[in-house]
Amino acid sequence: MPMTEQELLAFLSQHEIPVTVHRHPPLFTVEDSQALRGELPGAHCKNMFLKAKDGTFVLVTCEESRRIRIRDLEKQIGLRKMSFAKPEALMEHLGVTPGAVTPLAAINDTTKTVRVVLDAQLMAAEVLNCHPLHNEATVAMSTSDVRRFFALTGHQPMELDFDALEALAG
Repeated sequence: MPMTEQELLAFLSQHEIPVTVHRHPPLFTVEDSQALRGELPGAHCKNMFLKAKDGTFVLVTCEESRRIRIRDLEKQIGLRKMSFAKPEALMEHLGVTPGAVTPLAAINDTTKTVRVVLDAQLMAAEVLNCHPLHNEATVAMSTSDVRRFFALTGHQPMELDFDALEALAG
């Protein structure tokens, strides 16, 4: 069973990772988020759950306004023919539904089968805003604590220069 928001927040608290939770109506897109969040400080992310031809699953977290081509991303991370994974695979591996994809869903990847790719420029921000396993709230936490979270879940994210990746897209 995937974790609930309450279980996630308890895990973060147990590991002394402070967060601020902001409740809001369901958000399904970056545009929804931008329209409803007001002046919520910190970096805001967009997330993609992808599957490569060889069956590798990849969770990509980047700054919300990034425009990248999946083919360019493939070259940078050494995978081929990636496309968006099916909702069933998203639920199976990360325990979330479309519209609620978040880097915090890595906590549900107990078999460590999902590769995590992070936008290095996003991770240079002081605060990251992301969903707490559903899309009716936003959790703000320091990026240093995001890195600690991944270490606690046994994930070793690749931090990629998304400025350079975005430049390839023209």
